Amino acid sequence: MSAARDPRPLTGEPLALDLLNTRWNREGVTQDLLADTEGLAVWLAGNGLEYEPDVRTLRHLHQARDALGAAVGGRPAEGAPLVDAVLEHGRIRAGLTANGPTERAEFTDASWGPAWLAARNYLELLATAPDRIRSCAHEACILHFFDTSRNGTRRWCSMAACGNRAKASRHYARSKDS
Repeated sequence: MSAARDPRPLTGEPLALDLLNTRWNREGVTQDLLADTEGLAVWLAGNGLEYEPDVRTLRHLHQARDALGAAVGGRPAEGAPLVDAVLEHGRIRAGLTANGPTERAEFTDASWGPAWLAARNYLELLATAPDRIRSCAHEACILHFFDTSRNGTRRWCSMAACGNRAKASRHYARSKDS
């Protein structure tokens, strides 16, 4: 069985931000890919995660999304314990194989896997470049992205969508003032 097409306007971000981007605005109305297990199946497939798209996994992802939303949304004192609560359900097990050192994630319950992986990914982003974790600058957009531009000045989730709307608004304002 193949998952349905992902309807979100922005995909392909690191896992933590992609989880946040399961909510987006369309014509002033907030959409939620994780409203049900069908949307969960789409999100899991889109991220190459082979977990059961069941109600428990969905509930754990909602918890992780809320925690990451608080942490990324400029409320780290509130978000940190919430992210930690998700991280308590898994750990990294170090090991050695014939090919060398290895690490693998272990979970107290497999239904925590996707939520834990997203929370862990957020820690990796913070360790890599916390200043590159961004919210789209368009006032009507609620999407997030990891700025991989060379000079680190990306402002929009998508230049084709939000960036273009901002440019069009500025152009309209200038022409109206003339």
